[in-house]
Amino acid sequence: MRKLIVAALLLGCASPASADPAQDLLRDLSNAPGPSGFEEPVRAIMLPQMKSLADDVRFDGLGSVIARQGSSGPRIMLDAHMDELGGMLRRVTPDGFVSMQMLGGWLDQALAGQRWIIIGSKGPVHAVSSIRDIHLATTEERSALIKRDQVFLDTGARSAAEVAALGIAPGDPIVPDSAFQDMNGTGNYAGKAWDDRVGCAVLLMAMQRLKSSGHPNQIYFVATVQEEVGLRGARAATALVKPDIGIAIEGGVTGDAGGAHLEESQVKLGAGPGVFLYDSSAMPNRKLTALLRKVAAAQNLPLQVDLVQGYGDDSAEMQTVAGGAPTINIVVPARYTHVHTGIINRRDFDQTVDLVVALLRRLDAGTVSELRDFTR
Repeated sequence: MRKLIVAALLLGCASPASADPAQDLLRDLSNAPGPSGFEEPVRAIMLPQMKSLADDVRFDGLGSVIARQGSSGPRIMLDAHMDELGGMLRRVTPDGFVSMQMLGGWLDQALAGQRWIIIGSKGPVHAVSSIRDIHLATTEERSALIKRDQVFLDTGARSAAEVAALGIAPGDPIVPDSAFQDMNGTGNYAGKAWDDRVGCAVLLMAMQRLKSSGHPNQIYFVATVQEEVGLRGARAATALVKPDIGIAIEGGVTGDAGGAHLEESQVKLGAGPGVFLYDSSAMPNRKLTALLRKVAAAQNLPLQVDLVQGYGDDSAEMQTVAGGAPTINIVVPARYTHVHTGIINRRDFDQTVDLVVALLRRLDAGTVSELRDFTR
């Protein structure tokens, strides 16, 4: 039954192929439903391509995909997580409304008055999250935050029995209903789950490039699960890979949206790939950061830097599990993360692929040995 549901979900979000394979990949990954713990539809996109490009593929016990290219040289782990922010159906009220257990770091103000999809035993069920009607709200309520425990999903059902008839029940996953959109020919793409489907797309494109050109490493391309609920997949996968170097690919945070403050982020959409010099979960290796800067300069690629509070990424686990490794977090800038719809820039994406491929080609045995030398 689960395989049939996944197939139906993929069929529903797929669009006809265009002349732009990279855009098609970004669209399909963004549209695929895959909250933490329910990554099957995303894995169904990733796994066939990773198998075709790898020497071997295996899994950790949580469902992360570990694909290896190369049989000698340093063990490089390139990581992107498949899961997105979402929720789980918590309970059904007698009058047919549904409450949610949120998965990941949602803002309360991003939850009310939105469209959602519940993945039930009979397939997708569309829903709208409740919000106080302006004609009923008091003066105080009009400017007050609607807290998450005040938000319920409306499927159109009028009773608990009608909800059950839709094929949904407690524990079913919930995702934002927000389709991919090419934004008016501006080079920007809107969609859900850029954190971290854009990283998944970078991983696949890098695999394709390196498969055809070669590299001096054992590269472990890892698509992890359950990042948004505690970096769990990265922890398990790192214990298996035991990397010499760890590289996370993520959706970054921009400071160029309306209302942003200078000290929060200096990264801009359309200004190139980024690297985190600090976040709340990890501090990058200084030598690896310096090497990334040199690679970017040699390739004439822009490189933005940022320090972000309130952010965690899989490099934190690669940095500490199995004895630890020098790590870095490379990001594709994204506006409006952890909400229904975010925005990325196509040139930023393409340049991030270029940068990651160039960095991986530089990481030969001598370079990795130098990066791991802490005697000087």
